[in-house]
Amino acid sequence: MTKEQRPNQFYDLVDPKTDIKYPANPKRVWAFIPESMEREIKMGRVVFPETPTSRPMYKRYLNNLRSDINPISTWIREASDQRKMSEDNTFGRTISLSSGLNSEGTRLIQTIFEEEALPYPKPLSLIKHLIAQVAKDDDIVLDSFAGSGTTAQAVLELNQEDGGNRKFILIEMEEYADRLTAERIRRLIRGIPNAQGEKSLKRVDGSFSFFRLGRPLDIAGILSGEAMPSYHDLARYLFYTATGEYFDPANVQEDKCFVGESSQYAVYLLYKPDLEYLKRAAFTRDVAEALTAIVDKTRLIFAPSKFLDNDYLEEHKIKFVQLPFEVFRYQM
Repeated sequence: MTKEQRPNQFYDLVDPKTDIKYPANPKRVWAFIPESMEREIKMGRVVFPETPTSRPMYKRYLNNLRSDINPISTWIREASDQRKMSEDNTFGRTISLSSGLNSEGTRLIQTIFEEEALPYPKPLSLIKHLIAQVAKDDDIVLDSFAGSGTTAQAVLELNQEDGGNRKFILIEMEEYADRLTAERIRRLIRGIPNAQGEKSLKRVDGSFSFFRLGRPLDIAGILSGEAMPSYHDLARYLFYTATGEYFDPANVQEDKCFVGESSQYAVYLLYKPDLEYLKRAAFTRDVAEALTAIVDKTRLIFAPSKFLDNDYLEEHKIKFVQLPFEVFRYQM
């Protein structure tokens, strides 16, 4: 965190024995507020260097870093060794009060994007260890605050290393979701030429889909007739609700009533946000014959009404779903 984000953690740290002052880094403040830091110093957990140009270190004892699932000190030790952090004695191990493990994530992002694209990204090694501890080979890993996409990289690399089939769902609401979060994984899947030989940046096998949250539909308003959705909005809602698969608006052909194609269905919608049209619109033989039939797929038809019997529908591999009457009852 920067001094702007955590002003109460931006202050000079003073060694009570030598009175040497250690200024905080404006881009990476201390881990504790002054009151908490004073308590940690009194408990002997802060190790001060001899010169103010070096950084104080925070001592953690191994017996405080253990997990009932798997000794969490294992990955702390590995991360510490990788960063050549100093050891105070045989009972404790020290880590930086200001940088911690995130320095690994920062270096990784700089290598992928050739710039510091996002401050304080999660360290890859940490996330890989955590996932390896708790997730089975075919689990789905959810990261509701995806940031730079470290979780996705960790899942893909673990799968490549042990042959697992883990999947990931990342959620990111910031504007960089496509240009940073998703782009990081695109680059790793394609391969990064300037990072050849880097173990943490080797090309990974895998794929993913990137979705943007569409405009929400007012379902209560639709059913009451008080809010008539556009053709594309209703098509999106019906397609995903019926198939559970990705809706691509580019596939919609409104003049042909075609919504899209799923693994099982070719989906069609007879609809206009127009009351008079909805009063008379019906799925008839003429309409059915005009709709393109896709080989080996059932045609799923959404319409206000139908004038066809079930034998005809079954013979021609058609499933009919009536639109709620309330949709076109508005002010009738």
